[in-house]
Amino acid sequence: MSIELKLSRPSRVYRPGESVEGKIITTLTTPLSYHKILVTVTGAVNLQVRGGVAGVIESLYSAVKPLCIIKKSIEVASSAGKLAPGRTEIPFSFSLSSQENGNHGAFYETFHGGNISIQYLITADIMRGYLHKSLSATLEFIVESDKASLAGPPVSPESVRFYITQDTQKHQLLPELLTGRFRITGKILTECSLMDPIRGELVVEASAVPIRSIDVQLLRIESILAGERIIADTSVIQTTQIADGDVCKSLTLPIYVILPRLLVCPTVRAGPFLIEFQISIVISFQSTLSRLYPKSDLRTPRPWSAMVTLPLRVFRT
Repeated sequence: MSIELKLSRPSRVYRPGESVEGKIITTLTTPLSYHKILVTVTGAVNLQVRGGVAGVIESLYSAVKPLCIIKKSIEVASSAGKLAPGRTEIPFSFSLSSQENGNHGAFYETFHGGNISIQYLITADIMRGYLHKSLSATLEFIVESDKASLAGPPVSPESVRFYITQDTQKHQLLPELLTGRFRITGKILTECSLMDPIRGELVVEASAVPIRSIDVQLLRIESILAGERIIADTSVIQTTQIADGDVCKSLTLPIYVILPRLLVCPTVRAGPFLIEFQISIVISFQSTLSRLYPKSDLRTPRPWSAMVTLPLRVFRT
């Protein structure tokens, strides 16, 4: 015997105020008696502080509790009955309404992060009584922000100019980089819609040391209020290489980065947690040291690298 959930939309993407429709599908070899069939909808912000993020944190685990967004139950069959052998489809529906969720909070967009996870689940339970184990199935659906609920009109995407030189770096560089000249300029979007790529351009105006690689990193900053402390963790979402090997001087290199859905959401600045993003441009130079550490973390300042990091505001349009 088996049980599964199937929604009417193959994408499983919904917005607040919309109706979610689906079916409970059972495949049985023999008749199955049940006491009740229940569909439970839950949405929560799960907050987790990983070990090593901020000193001694064991005492903070109890203070970081999930934030309930929505929790409701729908009785598809409230009285006892029997399911016939073969395939049976049981329809259900519910509304993603803020008036019906007990005023738990706003419908934040689905997000899968390292320390913060915003998840919406549908669970179907076919309850068979005390002597038999219930049949259950769980399915995640995706929630996107409703444009009508946005606090204000989003800022139009605009480019910010950046410069990478010896003077903009705070860490120790290779002697060749200190004595020789290097200058990289460009522009990139720091206000970006989830539906659009991050666009920009970069020009290597001068470099006394040959370039090994140019990478663009998308970073997320997850901050959690744990007790009286705010614990922040920065991690890499993805790395996009825009140049491999030494590049021609004064050549304009395009920057084009697609935002990965579920790993990126609109910037959130709520009370108990924050989800923010950054864009980092890393220039790696050819040197003996860089060959000794080919898999070094690009976020860590190294003598053979130079970088610039800019804040990135993500919004829904």
